[in-house]
Amino acid sequence: QPVVGVSWYEAMAFCKCAGGELPTEAQWEYACRAGTKTKYSFGNDVTMLAEYAWYGSNSEKQTHPVGLKKPNPWGLHDMHGNAWEWCFDGLRKYKSGSITDPLGSTKASAGRVIRGGSWGDSARFVRAAYRYGYHPGYRSGILGCRCRVQ
Repeated sequence: QPVVGVSWYEAMAFCKCAGGELPTEAQWEYACRAGTKTKYSFGNDVTMLAEYAWYGSNSEKQTHPVGLKKPNPWGLHDMHGNAWEWCFDGLRKYKSGSITDPLGSTKASAGRVIRGGSWGDSARFVRAAYRYGYHPGYRSGILGCRCRVQ
């Protein structure tokens, strides 16, 4: 099962104990897209989403063991759906133009980015580009983490 029900602070501590760290928002999206530029890592065809993600239409309103759906082109499972994932940095406004590896706010009080969508969300919210944020102390059964190994 994915790690869920943890605050950003707890996710940071978990990743540190595991020898890694939370990915930045940019790193998370890069890993999710796996070299693609489409809505989902497998393309734009939403009818294929159930092959790659646990989301509102197929999850039975619960998380599922990681790895039961097809991976993205880089072999990463559940980047779309199953559980929202905390990112290291805070929300930032996108500016026009190209930016390489941008970083949002790192102030302790800043809301933190979550990515990926969850088992309870529609297809729109599990797209590679969709982002949201919460206070770092927030916990929920749809909110977890994925560690980036250093």
